[in-house]
Amino acid sequence: MSFLTEFPSMDPGNLRDLKKAIDGTFRDFTRANGEFIESLFDPLKWFLLWFERLLLATPWPLIIIIVCALAWLASRSWKLVAGTAIAFLVIGYLDMWEDTMVTMAMVSVATLLCIGFGIPIGVAMARSDRAQAIITPILDIMQTIPSFVYLIPVVMLLGIGKAPALIAVMIYAIPPIVRLTNLGIRLVQEDVLEAANSFGASYRQRLLGVQIPLALPNIFAGVNQTIMMALAMVVIAALIGGSGLGTPVLRAVNNQYLALGLFNGMAIVALAIIFDRVSQAYGKRLQKHREGGHGV
Repeated sequence: MSFLTEFPSMDPGNLRDLKKAIDGTFRDFTRANGEFIESLFDPLKWFLLWFERLLLATPWPLIIIIVCALAWLASRSWKLVAGTAIAFLVIGYLDMWEDTMVTMAMVSVATLLCIGFGIPIGVAMARSDRAQAIITPILDIMQTIPSFVYLIPVVMLLGIGKAPALIAVMIYAIPPIVRLTNLGIRLVQEDVLEAANSFGASYRQRLLGVQIPLALPNIFAGVNQTIMMALAMVVIAALIGGSGLGTPVLRAVNNQYLALGLFNGMAIVALAIIFDRVSQAYGKRLQKHREGGHGV
């Protein structure tokens, strides 16, 4: 009855050879193509560093004014604006301003890239059931595989630094914007598309003039989730050179510094709440605007 209690497995020697073959093949690939692949991400690294230096060089009152202005334009809520200003003032008072700017640069660039790549992929999924069938399992893997697993090939290919940290954040954060773009476009009513067709609209005109505008609430919900997931990766990205607020949190964990970890962790939470409330408020305003437009 041992076959019922002990699962039949591959011979240990063969399994060891298989693992060595996989490791050796990937190691040879990285040695042969690592420099070329790394050079492909140099513009991305340059842009991230430029934006990071821009935020660090900008006077803190101007940063707070800009952030509060964006919060007001998105939400039209003075309470949210006041909360945003207070949160940034406390962050600066507790000497976390520079780390917060580095984190904001990482999250902002990652979100912009996720939007730039995610929306076209979502559109392709909405346009083709075959594309959806192919891409959906990939998104499932990206959302469920432990982040430490895909950090291994990223680090082997790109080393330690800003670029691999940004790639890791993007892998983790891009699925929501892809899924919700696909969902939003597929939820556009058929009679609306038929009306556009009756006016002789081309596919591009239907997409840009009808489908994407009507799907914007779903797309902004995807942007919201992408921002949240990017912030959730800040600490893990710090393991491979992401810096920002994640670095002191890791240092606090390694050295059991409760106050350091608590303060920087709460700064991450404050950023998450601000981004979440602002993006949600803008999505709700956009939804009301669309409903009002249909009502007319």
